[in-house]
Amino acid sequence: MKIAAISPNKKHMESILHILQEAGHPHAVLLFEGGKEQLGAVADQEQPDLIVIESSGDGQDAITALESVSQRHPGMRFIMLCEKVSAENVIQAMRLGVRDVLPLPVAPQALIDAVARIEQKLVRAEKPQHKGKVLAFLACKGGSGATFLASNLGYVLAAEYGKRVVLIDLNLQFGDASLFVSDRAPVTTLADVSHEILRLDASLLASSLMQVLPNYGVLAAPENPAKAADVVPAHIEVLLRLAVGEYDYVILDVGRNLDAVSIKALDYADMIFPVMQETLPFIRDAKRLISTLQSLDYGMDKIHLILNRYEKGGDVQLGDVERTLNMKVMIIFPNSYASVSASVNQGVPILKMDKSDPVTKNLLKLGHDLEHGETREHGWLGHLLGRA
Repeated sequence: MKIAAISPNKKHMESILHILQEAGHPHAVLLFEGGKEQLGAVADQEQPDLIVIESSGDGQDAITALESVSQRHPGMRFIMLCEKVSAENVIQAMRLGVRDVLPLPVAPQALIDAVARIEQKLVRAEKPQHKGKVLAFLACKGGSGATFLASNLGYVLAAEYGKRVVLIDLNLQFGDASLFVSDRAPVTTLADVSHEILRLDASLLASSLMQVLPNYGVLAAPENPAKAADVVPAHIEVLLRLAVGEYDYVILDVGRNLDAVSIKALDYADMIFPVMQETLPFIRDAKRLISTLQSLDYGMDKIHLILNRYEKGGDVQLGDVERTLNMKVMIIFPNSYASVSASVNQGVPILKMDKSDPVTKNLLKLGHDLEHGETREHGWLGHLLGRA
């Protein structure tokens, strides 16, 4: 890995070189005396993998200079050293490709760790890129069953199909997805991960999950609703970029609110599953939600409607739902109140509790069809309803 260090302070440059040499890093380290005005020339002429740049004050001058450089060199990594570290500037710097913002005087171990994280990412980038599928579940109305389906589908994909799965609870104020598949309280939450976003890598993410199975973990929502504000869209972007490279399926329990954080998450979704029931209030809210999703430029090929707790012979039938919403229902989950309630109350996935239950069977079918690319409505809805 080729490293360039830019600083107006000669002693600081020599300190960076000394720290990396003492740590045994076998990297070429080029030193350039100067400030932000050197950044463009060093990036263009030397083409380093990593630039360590020192900035005065809170780093705003370097951030401004980084904008054009990061556009010209999207694969280049940066570490910024500055006297004052503010949360606002850290987030702004992250968007431009800065991997770490470290305070001056730089702590040797902090710099060593930051360089090591970048080196690991470069090594992974040289390997064939793995990209997991992102599945987002939205509740058309409270009580739809979206969290139950999201969390239990994750368990099915992990237990039956051997996939690496992470469930991220984005219902930031009142999320409880972890309770649906475990009776243990999460130790780490999404808010905690957000506080460590600059250090986030595969190992930190894995250690932050509540493991349900060795290959299935849940990143829980904040325990305290007040901490929801600690999670911002930039954090979600960093988190999802990492997660899709590490897991076969990234399942998002988005909840019901569409805000900046949830919209950022939906931007990464391969499939969006609005979950509804067969009542008029649900139909009304489903229509509003689908219209909103379309206005946000999510195509109908991305939106797959789920009808939960379906009962034949009710006042509202499947045809009524599809005509009103002007779209096909992708999959139906029958009303199996006793089994679902027992699963939720005990924190035991329904697959583990009752493999023969109709809800379990349809979760298995959904998992199978996700794995085999058969998730279009005409592919298997008729089979599920016995009307093919």
